[in-house]
Amino acid sequence: MKEKEEQRLIQLKEIEKDLYQKGFQKIGGIDEAGRGPLAGPVVVAGVIMPPDSMIEGVNDSKKVSEKKREKLYDLILEEAISYSVAIIGQDVIDEINILNATKQGVTKVIEELEEKPDLLLVDALNQIDTKGISYQSIIKGDAKCYNIAAASILAKVTRDRIMRQWDEIYPQYGFAGHKGYGTAKHIQAIKEYGLCPIHRRSFTKNFI
Repeated sequence: MKEKEEQRLIQLKEIEKDLYQKGFQKIGGIDEAGRGPLAGPVVVAGVIMPPDSMIEGVNDSKKVSEKKREKLYDLILEEAISYSVAIIGQDVIDEINILNATKQGVTKVIEELEEKPDLLLVDALNQIDTKGISYQSIIKGDAKCYNIAAASILAKVTRDRIMRQWDEIYPQYGFAGHKGYGTAKHIQAIKEYGLCPIHRRSFTKNFI
């Protein structure tokens, strides 16, 4: 590993390092992918990485290429002490809104972790049901915390794979490319073909 990358990872782990020194042993990170798109689920991932984990390239998923994320996904799962992923569909998003759907995903992730953390680091969410586990909400946590960054990659890769599968069923919308986000191409496809079953009705009122 190059020195520059090693220093970046050390900096990314500063918050966790301080928490380990305070006595926490299993720190979990939680992040989501897909709060903003017009179609598809929101995916929430949680992961507990070993304190000494230093996987080259782990970063906020938005700063990592799709090809690199796929490789990191496998490396994270190999090292993880525990992980889980929750997929909350568009019907639930339309029913209870995206914020509450994301919070529901967080709770589900915590429930499904085989090993429970003694502290959770969550990317920019508050008032969540963590099943009694202490948590800290960190703004832009996926760029500041190693565990949240790892979770962001698990969530993003999972969601991207789902959207590529939907692309095979509804190729006219181009889901494999934009992953359901509101690009000009996607909005034009909605106007041309109407909505398909995975579109979020509460997000697409202005386009039909």
